[in-house]
Amino acid sequence: MYDRAVAALDAGETSSALAFLERALKIFDNACWYSYLGYCVAKERGQVRKGVELCGSALQQEPENPIHFLNLARVHLVAGKKVEALQALREGMNCGGNAEILSLLEKIGTRKPPVFSFLPRNHALNRVVGLVLDRLKLR
Repeated sequence: MYDRAVAALDAGETSSALAFLERALKIFDNACWYSYLGYCVAKERGQVRKGVELCGSALQQEPENPIHFLNLARVHLVAGKKVEALQALREGMNCGGNAEILSLLEKIGTRKPPVFSFLPRNHALNRVVGLVLDRLKLR
């Protein structure tokens, strides 16, 4: 069941992965599966807090497993918390990383420095000039 859940996640089918994981955890309780379950619960049911708790539980059991950090980052992205997601991905890279973490980091991207470094990032001048330069493809 677990292998089928991971295959479903790889195919982007989180609803079927959630069903497989719930069935697998009824048969055999494996702590490392909780991070996958946390992501599925957050994505499909909108239960972000429960997703973070499940990922945290998996990280307590296996703190050096980068997959748990990847799933935690996915949960944070579902919640719209990009900063927390990036932090989780960086921690996952410190634990050895993997191709999925690198792919998600590239997908999220990094912010460019402000146009005028002496002004705050959210200053109107930085925002407007940054947008103009971006539209003109000069930045």
